[in-house]
Amino acid sequence: MTEAVLNFNAGPAMLPRSVLEQVQAELLDYQGLGMSVMEISHRSQAYEAINVEAERRLLRLLGVSEGYRAIFLQGGASLQFAMVPLNFLPAGASADYLISGAWGEKAYEEAAKIGQARVAATTRAGGFRRVPVLNEMELDPHAAYVHITTNETIQGVAYRTWPALGDRPLVADMSSDILAGPLDGRRFALIYGGAQKNLGPSGVTVVVVRESWLAEARADLPTMLQYATHVKTSSLYNTPPVFGVYVLNLVLGWIEGLGGLDALAARNERKASALYETIDSSGGFYCGHAEPDSRSLMNVVFRLPEEPLERTFVAEAGTQGMVGLAGHRSVGGIRASIYNAMELEGCLALAAFMREFQRRHG
Repeated sequence: MTEAVLNFNAGPAMLPRSVLEQVQAELLDYQGLGMSVMEISHRSQAYEAINVEAERRLLRLLGVSEGYRAIFLQGGASLQFAMVPLNFLPAGASADYLISGAWGEKAYEEAAKIGQARVAATTRAGGFRRVPVLNEMELDPHAAYVHITTNETIQGVAYRTWPALGDRPLVADMSSDILAGPLDGRRFALIYGGAQKNLGPSGVTVVVVRESWLAEARADLPTMLQYATHVKTSSLYNTPPVFGVYVLNLVLGWIEGLGGLDALAARNERKASALYETIDSSGGFYCGHAEPDSRSLMNVVFRLPEEPLERTFVAEAGTQGMVGLAGHRSVGGIRASIYNAMELEGCLALAAFMREFQRRHG
């Protein structure tokens, strides 16, 4: 059997080992049914139990068990870029977008195809090294909603505190940091995210929506594009991504077993600190991209003095069983994605490799 590697890929990302072992054990025979979870009907009691438990666990972890619904869709965050304005950006209204990286820009660009979307703030001029601050935001007091991307995977930039937006509905793309730490979900009218980083395998997208806001959504859209369709049918209007929801439910159980979001936050802080401290103590050999107060705990992005040296870094790390460290193709550099499933030992091993690499190449 091939020895397991340290998986720093940005997504699809690593899953908890215990979850993979349970999937393996149940793959051919789910709970004595004589068939895989991928084969059972999504209308069966066995699958409906998975679906119900996954929704309840997710809402409980987000602290929104009352007044919110969670649904499991397909199409990734990229489809949500369009579904949000289709449902909640009526004619004559506008929506504000706070942009701190590439994915926030993509969300804005999709919304602008559908209705009046405004860039209320962007940090593009500075190279997307931080999130916007309140005095930079030109917010419409009557905005239909305000959209943020809580964690930018490409630039490694994240909100460490939420902006004070008053009563405006707040919509968040949390694809890459959902459930990374404690969260007051009631601050948000809608949360969405692809599961393939912190929650499960690719192919399932979570949406958590406030029921009172859902009542304001358009009802004249194609059936599949209405959030109300999926809420009314508890994600079972059509065949859902059965296997993805099954694994997601196991991951949610794993999070609860660790002690919930407080325990995950402490764990994630230790992991990220091990890498950022190595960067900061390198005397400039490693240069972090994000400003310190906007550093992501999920995606540690940095550069080396020269691009050829970065390629050598990635290649040598690969020989040490560390994969997925090349930065996004649009920006280059190095990116260590250390989502919830990454253990502290993996980050300590990478930090040790970084110090040794600097000793030999610095």
